[in-house]
Amino acid sequence: MQYFFQRYIRLYRSIISRLNEILAEHGLSFSLWEVLFYVQKMGPSTLVEIADYYHVEKPSITRRVHRLKEQMLIEGVSSKDGRERMIQLTDKGREVYKVCRRKINQLENEVMKGIPDNEKNTLSQILPKIQQNILNKGAENE
Repeated sequence: MQYFFQRYIRLYRSIISRLNEILAEHGLSFSLWEVLFYVQKMGPSTLVEIADYYHVEKPSITRRVHRLKEQMLIEGVSSKDGRERMIQLTDKGREVYKVCRRKINQLENEVMKGIPDNEKNTLSQILPKIQQNILNKGAENE
């Protein structure tokens, strides 16, 4: 399939732009949202866990976490053994997450409007396979 990457990147950029517009109302960007999303989904988490999940360097997550702490959306907590530093959402963070999640759900519904359920299901099955192929290729080169 020719031009898949170009089509995907154009789509990706359009989605990120729309998400950033929505999130900007709450002092967030998509990269900050990723941290909130992960911690909401997984519960108290380490920066390494978040960095591994998104396949980014830990300093990138550290900067994001610092900004979210400044906005009082996340806070540090001790781990069970006390050696690792973990973060969790604050009450304000949970509230901002809920508001943003509703708006993002609306956007998801808008962009998927008119697409039959079977095509949506196919897409939701294909995208993780593409990601796995990319990740496997990186592992083969190590």
